[in-house]
Amino acid sequence: MELFSNVIETINNYLWGIPMIVLLFGTHIFLTLRTGFIQRKTFTGIKLSITRDPDSSGDISQFAALTTALASTIGTGNIIGVGTAIALGGPGAVLWCWLTGVFGIATKYAESLIAVKYRVRTKDGTMLGGAMYALERGLHMKWLAVAFALLGALTSFGIGCGVQVNAISSIINSNVKPALISSSQGMASLIGAYPWLISLTVGIITGAVTCLVIFGGVKSIAKVCEKLVPFMAFFYVAGCLIILIINRAYLGETFSVIFCSAFTEVDSIAGGLVGSGIMMSARYGIARGLFSNESGMGSAPIVAAAAQTRNPVRQALVSATGTFWDTVVVCLLTGLVLVSSIIGQDSIHVASLSGGELTNAAFSLIPYIGQPILIIGIITFAYSTILGWSYYGERCLEYLLGKGGVMPYRLAWIIILIVAPVLKLELVWSIADTLNALMAIPNLVAVLLLSGVVARDTKYYLKHLDETDETVIPVIEDKL
Repeated sequence: MELFSNVIETINNYLWGIPMIVLLFGTHIFLTLRTGFIQRKTFTGIKLSITRDPDSSGDISQFAALTTALASTIGTGNIIGVGTAIALGGPGAVLWCWLTGVFGIATKYAESLIAVKYRVRTKDGTMLGGAMYALERGLHMKWLAVAFALLGALTSFGIGCGVQVNAISSIINSNVKPALISSSQGMASLIGAYPWLISLTVGIITGAVTCLVIFGGVKSIAKVCEKLVPFMAFFYVAGCLIILIINRAYLGETFSVIFCSAFTEVDSIAGGLVGSGIMMSARYGIARGLFSNESGMGSAPIVAAAAQTRNPVRQALVSATGTFWDTVVVCLLTGLVLVSSIIGQDSIHVASLSGGELTNAAFSLIPYIGQPILIIGIITFAYSTILGWSYYGERCLEYLLGKGGVMPYRLAWIIILIVAPVLKLELVWSIADTLNALMAIPNLVAVLLLSGVVARDTKYYLKHLDETDETVIPVIEDKL
């Protein structure tokens, strides 16, 4: 097992090293140019996200599709991952993470456009789409479509299910178990005899709550995400803003240190914070940004294809705002909070703390409510990711096996939610990271080879975006 773990770790380090960074970030820049810097339409996308598209086909509203996608992308990586990037790559990693989000908007736009353009309708009227349908219908590469769907289904069980419920279990164990042990001798004896009891309880509760949602299909998932995502984002962002107000005297130095250390090595400053040079800052900042917003992974376009929209550009603009909110806003706020706290607070030492511990120390600056904000943030972020990825994996498996694979998939999802909290998931994390990287490759093939279609449709539809009589995109009947 140790040999297998070492092999997976080696493969994972290679895939998420320079090759994947170059491939993904290069695609971001290429598509930015190919679409005529589509980022300039970000605020148009935000406006469209809260505007219903009349006389359009689809299962859920554009806003519901966006929040479901955000549910899976705004996760623990936005809280803990940014801290890890700073700890390993220095404060300059924040700038590279932010730039990845800015350019990644173009890739999220392009992959969502082809997902909607090549979507299909099942006999019961459900919309299906994603990289697998774009590869099959747009490029006639059925074998690569199957590979993407298989990798997507497998990835969902790891990064979208097992590791997320494990994160919920970990945060509850860290904060609830000590209180229970100190509450009474009987409780201390019970937990001592059954140390896995709290973890199993978390798994059962999470599984039960998730069961009530996912068995209702995409409309049920979207309904929950529409309410959960704005709440959790507002709650977390409010906490970040409070910390920035506390650290307001250090914000000027924070921006200066972030920018300077992104391109050079700076002298040691408060908390042992140093620049790591352009290569280390870029490596960890870009990798965290890519992993956080999933632009190029091909996951979010699966739910974008279910949106009620008249043409692919409208929904692509909406979907692209997901990367804006996830990385350009949330990850940036986390980065500013951490760097300003390290600079301004003598008690926070980056050299001796992990990414999660850095974030925990920063939120401790808020009296009384800092820790609850962080705990609620991690739990809601992780749970929303469980909901979003359950839909992605389900659609991938449906592509492979048809409707018959949906119910077994949902049952397996609930079972993993129950048992994962009592397991050690370090190896699962590595396998999930590897599958996620491999999942991106077929999707990037689709996006790059269909970039001409993306450019052509963008040019046409942007001219007719507000016309009520524009041509509605054709949708074929699924033959599965």
